Amino acid sequence: MNNFLSLFMKIHIHPVLWCVIAISIATAQFKNLLFLFLIVFIHEMGHAVCAHFFSWRIKRIMLFPFGGVAEVDEHGNRPEKEELFVILAGPAMHLPLQLAGYLLFLAGILPSADYELFTFNNVTIFLFNLLPIIPLDGGKLLFLGLSRYKPYLTAQHGAFILSSCFLLVYMLIALMFSPLQLNIWLISGFLAYSIYREYKQRHYSYMRFLLERYYGKQPAVPPLRPLIASSEETLLQVLLRFQKGCKHPIVVEENGKKITQLDENELLHAYFSEKRVNAKVNELLYAY
Repeated sequence: MNNFLSLFMKIHIHPVLWCVIAISIATAQFKNLLFLFLIVFIHEMGHAVCAHFFSWRIKRIMLFPFGGVAEVDEHGNRPEKEELFVILAGPAMHLPLQLAGYLLFLAGILPSADYELFTFNNVTIFLFNLLPIIPLDGGKLLFLGLSRYKPYLTAQHGAFILSSCFLLVYMLIALMFSPLQLNIWLISGFLAYSIYREYKQRHYSYMRFLLERYYGKQPAVPPLRPLIASSEETLLQVLLRFQKGCKHPIVVEENGKKITQLDENELLHAYFSEKRVNAKVNELLYAY
């Protein structure tokens, strides 16, 4: 229980949310602010509690106007089912929240107008978070889905492109139907910045992904997925094809014929520990 309570010490409010709070106070929308903060808080704690249940290393919990993010120190090497559960745990919290609001309404504790306002905020935040835009839950689901079939960097690049396209569509719709809604443009700007920041850090996050594989911090033995590599390829060219959720036996070919097989850790060791960043695969064949 104390471990779960420690999650509250990791909660931080993002400046964008402070801006939304300030706007709500300036426009005397106190109930709307209260409902907004409650929904965002419960949503994010759903992510955090689920991640804590799976023993993920949680760095901090950041609250945004339409959701949040539990920053973890895992770097893409957790089992796919765990990642899926953690992502969906936030949106799942909107169902008991709506039920609680309905019961309060039936009991006469929550007036009809307040219940309608609460329902609007709850449904809006739920649907908004499922948009396939980084760093929303929908964006995380998008990356997770692409990662099943594509190498980590390729999936990441695809998620950036699709997120940017969906954000552009969202902004065009907002421009047509709600051009004067300041909250929408604050959130759109934040999402655009988030995509840009994640894109700039893509190589760093990929190196962390590889390093975690090298140091063997995966909690379970992943399924094997052989990776065919030419003996003339560089180590980096092979490493760029690594995928999440699996372990790669490296099948080395020369002139279209298999000559040997390497463990992925042999490549990772040569690249990170021995600093052989420009080495080719054939240089490892007699080294191990």
